[in-house]
Amino acid sequence: MPRDLLRFATAGSVDDGKSTLVGRLLYDTKSVLADQIEAVQRASVDKGLSTPDLSLLVDGLRAEREQGITIDVAYRYFGTPTREFVLADTPGHVQYTRNTVTGASTAELAVLLVDARNGIVEQTRRHATVLALLKVPRLVLAINKIDLVEYDEGLLRAIEKEFTGLAKSLGFPEDAVQTIPLSALVGDNVVERSARTPWYDGPTLLGHLESVPVVVPEVTAPFRMPVQYVIRPRSSADADASRWGELHDYRGYAGQVASGVVRPGDQVVVLPEGRTTTVTHVDTADGPLESAAAGLSVTIRLADDIDLSRGDMLVAADAQPTVTSEIDATLCWLGDKPLRPNARLLLKHGTRTTQAIVGAPDCRIDTDTLTEVDAETLSLNDIGRVTIRTADPLPVDEYADIRATGSFLLIDPPTGNTLAAGLVGTPLSLTTA
Repeated sequence: MPRDLLRFATAGSVDDGKSTLVGRLLYDTKSVLADQIEAVQRASVDKGLSTPDLSLLVDGLRAEREQGITIDVAYRYFGTPTREFVLADTPGHVQYTRNTVTGASTAELAVLLVDARNGIVEQTRRHATVLALLKVPRLVLAINKIDLVEYDEGLLRAIEKEFTGLAKSLGFPEDAVQTIPLSALVGDNVVERSARTPWYDGPTLLGHLESVPVVVPEVTAPFRMPVQYVIRPRSSADADASRWGELHDYRGYAGQVASGVVRPGDQVVVLPEGRTTTVTHVDTADGPLESAAAGLSVTIRLADDIDLSRGDMLVAADAQPTVTSEIDATLCWLGDKPLRPNARLLLKHGTRTTQAIVGAPDCRIDTDTLTEVDAETLSLNDIGRVTIRTADPLPVDEYADIRATGSFLLIDPPTGNTLAAGLVGTPLSLTTA
C-alpha cells in the first residue's frame, strides 16, 4: 500500500539549531548513507566533539554562504514506514527571508524553531507572518536547546503562551498549532520521547509529522486548470495511421489540475473568453481516467471545437473565478531593488504572462507590531498591499480560497528576475498604526 506524502518546511532564526534538527531527523530515520555518517563522525572527532555534529549533514548551505553564493531553498527527501516526506529547508538569515516564501508556498505544515534561551525574536515574528500570509495549514513551534535551560518547564510554558497569542493574532486556529520542546543536539523529543521532560505529554516531532492529517485543500476547491499546451497531430500525413487511427482529428488541452476534480461529463467554462462546454475525456499517457484531482497532469478533450490556447483556463461552470484587469493584492517583495511606484512589470499567473502596472503601496505590514503602516515603496523582504492593473483580464480567486489561482509572480522585463510573489486579496486582517 503506498504511503502518503507530507510536504513541510522549516524556518527559524540563524543559530537556532535548524541544521542540527534537520540532521537529527535524517540521522534517526536512517535517511543518510553509511559513508555520510562516517564522514560526519570523523569530522566531529577532528573538532574535538564527543557526539556527532549532525548539522554537518546539511551544512551545504553554510558552505555556500561562506563562498558568497546565493542561498536557495534545499529540498530533502526521507521516509518512515508510515509516511514519506519532502522537506523544504530554508535559511535563517534575515536577508534570506524571501526564501521562506519559496519553501513554504507548497507546504502543508511548517516547523518554526526558536532558541529556548532567546524565546520569540523579531525573525520568529517575521517568519510566522509569512507563514500566515501563505496560508500554511499547520504550524509546529519547536522550542530547541531545552538542555541549555535545564529543561525549565516554566520558561518553556512562557514561550509557548507568547507564541500562542502571536499565532492567534495572525489567524491560525488553536488546533492548528503544536508546541514541542526539544533538543536537536541530544535528541530530546525529536524522534524519541525524553525522560527529562516528564511534564510534557505531547507527541515527539517525528510522531507529530507522521500522524498529522494530510489535507490538501486544493482537492476540495472548485475545478481550475490553466492550459499549458494544445495537443494536435501536425497533419494527417505526419500522423502514423496505425497509431492515431480515428484520432487524426484529436484536439486535447494539456495542463496540471490546479484545484478541484474534473470528470467526463462535467460542464466547464473557458476563461477569459467565457464560453461553456462539456468535458468528454480526461486522458493521460497511461490511458483515460474517470476523474483527475489537483496535482495531476492530464489532457482534457471537450465536446465543442473552441479556440483555446496556452494561458487560457478551464474552470468549473458552477463556481467561476473573478475575471478582472485590476487586482488588489499583498506582495512579498523579493527583489534587491525596491519597488518603483507605477513600474511596468510582467505578471505571471498560471500559464499566462501579461504586462502590468504596479501602483504605489497602500501600506506595509510591520512584522514587529503586526500593524499596517504607511509606505512609499517596498524593499527586500517587505510585505505590503498594492493595486495592480494588467493588460489582459485574468481569472483570479482570493488566495485564501485557492492558492494556485490566487497567487502570481512579478517579473523584471529586462532581466527576467522575479521581483515579488503576489497574493490576491488581503490574507491577513491587521490594524492600522
